[in-house]
Amino acid sequence: MFLPHQIVGDQLNKQFDANVRTNFFRGMDFAGPVGDPGWFGPGSAVWHVHSHMPALVFGLQCAAFLERLDPSIYWMGVHHSRLVKPETKNNPMPEIDPQGFWARLGHSVAFFTGTAYGSTPTAERLALAVRSMHHTIKGTRPDGARYDADDPEWLRWNYATVVWGIATAHELYHPQPLRGKKLDRYYGEFVRVGHALGGTDLPATKQDTLDCLKSYLPRLAVTYGAAMATGPGLPIPLAALNWAVRDTMPSWAKGLIQHRDPNIVERTARRATVWSVINGWHAAAGPLPEFAEATARVADGIDPDLAPHTVPAYQPGSDPVRTRTELEDAFA
Repeated sequence: MFLPHQIVGDQLNKQFDANVRTNFFRGMDFAGPVGDPGWFGPGSAVWHVHSHMPALVFGLQCAAFLERLDPSIYWMGVHHSRLVKPETKNNPMPEIDPQGFWARLGHSVAFFTGTAYGSTPTAERLALAVRSMHHTIKGTRPDGARYDADDPEWLRWNYATVVWGIATAHELYHPQPLRGKKLDRYYGEFVRVGHALGGTDLPATKQDTLDCLKSYLPRLAVTYGAAMATGPGLPIPLAALNWAVRDTMPSWAKGLIQHRDPNIVERTARRATVWSVINGWHAAAGPLPEFAEATARVADGIDPDLAPHTVPAYQPGSDPVRTRTELEDAFA
C-alpha cells in the first residue's frame, strides 16, 4: 500500500524522467571509459551527496532563490535564459515560461550529475558548454547598470549560492547526511567545479561559504522574482516548497525577505513533512542510474595512469569565441 508521500514521490519521479532525464541527459557518458574516475571518483563526498537526486534538485532551487537576490543575476536570467516568456524579457514584471523552467532545471541537473559521475570527457564537455554560454551573457539592467557573467565577483557569488544550496539541502534531507569535517570535505571537493567554470578565490568550507555570501549583502536586493516567489497568497503546494527553500537560507538572507522561523516544534514538523516528500520521491526513483553506471565503470579499479580523480583542464582565457546560436547548435 502506497502512503501519500510515496504517491507524490512516484509522480515527481515520472515527471522528472519525462521532462529532465529524457531531454537533457543525452550525450553524457557514465559507463566508460573503464577505469576513468572522472573529476571526483568513488568514495568522494560529491559522489555521496549527488547520489540523492531529489535532495540535489531541491538544493538547486534553494540556490536559485538565493542567487536572484543579486539584481544583476536576476536580469541575466530574464534577458538570457528561457525562464521567462520572450515577449516579457524587458518587462520589469516578466512571466515565467513553464517550458523554460523545465529547460533551466534540466540543464542544471544534467550539469551537476554529469560533472559528478560522468567520465572526464563528459565533465569537460559540460563545463565548456556552461562557460561558453557565460561568455555570451553581457548586457544592461533596466536601471542602467552593466552585467557580465564572466565577472569574477559574479562567478564567486553564483558559486557560493550553488554549493550552499546543495550542501544545506543535503544536511537537512539526505537520510545519511555528512556533517562537520565530512561536510567540509564536500565543500572542498566541489571547488573543482567552480574552477572549471572560471571561478577564482572560491570558498572551500561551510564557514567560508557563509562568510562569502554575507559579504555580498550591501549589493543585494529583493528583486521582483524573489518577491513574487515568497510571502502570502501562493498556492498551497508552492507555499510549502517556498517555505522549505527559505528555511535553508542564512539568517541575514531570511531577514532581507522578512522570513521568520516558526517555533521549534512547528519547524521540526514542517521539515519532517518535506523530508517525507523528498525521500518518498527518492524511494520511488530507486538508485540513481548514473551513479550505478559510474560505480560499474571503476568497479575493477581506477586506471593506474590516473589519480583517484582527474582535475578540470580549463585554463582561463582559452575558450574559443562563439555566438549563442553556434553554442546551441554545438551543445544541443
